[in-house]
Amino acid sequence: MNLRQLSQFVALAETGNFHRAAERLHMAQPPLSVSIRKLEEELGSPLFERTTTGVVLTPAGEAMLGDARRALFHAQQCRQAVQDAREGEGGLLRLGIIGSATYALLPQLIPSLRQRYPQIELELSEATSSEILEGLVSRRFDAGLLRYPVLDPSGFELLPLDRDDFVLAVAESSPLAQRDAIALAEAAHEPFIMYPQHKVPSLSALAMMRCQFSGFAPRVAQEAMQVQTIMSLVASGLGVGLVASVARQVVPRGVKCLALTDNPPGFHVGIALARLAGGTSRVVERFTEHALRFASVPRVEGENWDKPGCNARPSSASSYLL
Repeated sequence: MNLRQLSQFVALAETGNFHRAAERLHMAQPPLSVSIRKLEEELGSPLFERTTTGVVLTPAGEAMLGDARRALFHAQQCRQAVQDAREGEGGLLRLGIIGSATYALLPQLIPSLRQRYPQIELELSEATSSEILEGLVSRRFDAGLLRYPVLDPSGFELLPLDRDDFVLAVAESSPLAQRDAIALAEAAHEPFIMYPQHKVPSLSALAMMRCQFSGFAPRVAQEAMQVQTIMSLVASGLGVGLVASVARQVVPRGVKCLALTDNPPGFHVGIALARLAGGTSRVVERFTEHALRFASVPRVEGENWDKPGCNARPSSASSYLL
């Protein structure tokens, strides 16, 4: 028994006549009769009762009809799934994400992606930026949304989607909270909650570099990987912290974020889409095309982000890869 025979069986059951079934199937009647007879012989039971006007299903045929329709339906689903995967419109997409991507970018990106490509199955995993890069190399992730710039972008394509700046998180009980903006140098005497270098090396380096741009090395009181943890430690009065300004959307009670008035020209942090260089699957290509529709970073020809915190002008002007 094969799918062709099942299709012939269903057509004959629905038309009740060999001639009409053969017309529907675009085949001659004699081969159809032979195929149905072989199917009945294989199953060891008649499926149709022949009459002078056509055929009617036997009890065995009635029992088989529902499952035959379902088998044909699922076979078509299999064909469609393979076609969608081949064209990048279906299949599994394993996406590593940093926590801050959930504040604004993902709520815009994911609903429209699901609407546009309903057959793409998303598997989201929260991770640090360095873990995402490691996951791309090990093939745990197909793509990632991570914090950029990164210390070593070699081997990856990094496409900026969102550009942001550091702000200073301070406790509302701090005298600094009386202000809305501050030069970071004015907070040089404060203890800092910083990112651990061994866990989030790029973000740790960016925060340290930002302090150095303002002329001081921070006195590190505590370390924390997650922005929410940094905010909680700040609220507890343990120090101040540098966080991306998008974190203002999740500021807890007892914390205020101050704009920095002395940001160096071209110094930015942001979120980039990361994938392995040198070829990706069609589903990753589809996701990339869709994600770039939501990029808030202007596509400046020739702009690169290969130096932490700084703009650069490379020789290639084909894209804005990091």
